[in-house]
Amino acid sequence: MKPCDQQYTARLIKVGKLGQNLLLTIGLSVFASSCSAADEHVNNSGDIERGAYLMKIGDCVACHTAVGGRELAGGLPFETPFGAVYSTNITSDKETGIGKYSYEDFFDAMHHGVGINGNLYPAMPYTSYSLLTDEDTQAIYAYLMGTKPIKQANLDNDVYFPFNVRFGLKAWNLVAHDAKKFTPKKDKSERWNRGNYLVNALGHCAECHTPRDSLFAMEQDKHFQGAIIEGLEASNITPAELNRQNWTHDDLKSLFTEGYSRKGTVFGGMYPVVYHSFSHLTDDDMFAVSSYLLDTDKKIAAKALTFNGHQRKLPGYDLYMGYCAGCHGQSGEGRPNVAPAMAGNATLDKASPHNIVAVMLKGIKSQHYNTTTSFYAMPGYADKFTDEQLRDLANYLRVTWSPQPGDLTLNTISDLKEVIFEHD
Repeated sequence: MKPCDQQYTARLIKVGKLGQNLLLTIGLSVFASSCSAADEHVNNSGDIERGAYLMKIGDCVACHTAVGGRELAGGLPFETPFGAVYSTNITSDKETGIGKYSYEDFFDAMHHGVGINGNLYPAMPYTSYSLLTDEDTQAIYAYLMGTKPIKQANLDNDVYFPFNVRFGLKAWNLVAHDAKKFTPKKDKSERWNRGNYLVNALGHCAECHTPRDSLFAMEQDKHFQGAIIEGLEASNITPAELNRQNWTHDDLKSLFTEGYSRKGTVFGGMYPVVYHSFSHLTDDDMFAVSSYLLDTDKKIAAKALTFNGHQRKLPGYDLYMGYCAGCHGQSGEGRPNVAPAMAGNATLDKASPHNIVAVMLKGIKSQHYNTTTSFYAMPGYADKFTDEQLRDLANYLRVTWSPQPGDLTLNTISDLKEVIFEHD
């Protein structure tokens, strides 16, 4: 029996014999028509194939798969200021997944943050997914309904009172969520608008790269200006900042498809995003994404990544040569499949030194993209470097291989450490 047939049978049972006769005589054709449409979401092979692509770009696997867990079965924790929220099972299993969801149920979850058991926490990015077109929502639904059902119970969220009372999320939606449809901008190219849709709706990049207010809602007037996520800074990715750093279309394509570019590598939460999601973009969609992020379809010339060279008189020089040069190169040139170059590295060329200090303290896990592209793990030095050493090395890196000043103080390091280790 198809899911829609089961819903129809259940409705007949609920209304009783009189209701059955009434439905059969005046309403059966109407319901059968809607039922056939719902079944089409599940059985249309074209929708399923397109839904598989859209789901990848929507980054569903990265969020709904626990470390070492089964794909889409949930269980990945998200640390919020209100406690830990765990992603849920979105396979087609009827007991623990979303197999019982009708298309209307799925639409409400994706666009309004309301599941069959109540309101969803906005850790599920429905505030961005609400921009999805009906056709794309249908295609994603069709794909998920065709996934292998995995019976895995969802974990209870560890959210403290009063935020664990889900009824309050209705009020949050009224204040913080505007389920508006995506509207192309008439003064922009078709490619730019496609990139806008991919980045803001499917890719939901603003969810991490936009600061949040006291209600944990995105500050729309600071769109893409960066935010702190679990101790790391999701970078400022406004066109103004990306163009200041001389990102090109080729740079972004390399970063999003291979995790590496002449401007450095991704790390932290961006690694699974690239691995599971953006690395699957078609060439046309990748160009659309970079056209939107850079706010131009035109070719951008890459400037030479040459800066001040070694500043041997700076106190951080010996630290770099002793701890960093073996992987990043004595002249900051980097080593393929080991570590990125320092010259022109986008992490160094940020006004905020947050991620420089965070990486030195916590290190970076190893990354593997394909048979030709991998990077070694970088150790953290939280137990080895003093605050003075952190300051000296960070200042050395910035002055030597970026246009940023070497003006970090011990107070700067102390303040950054407090934020970086806040949730540890």
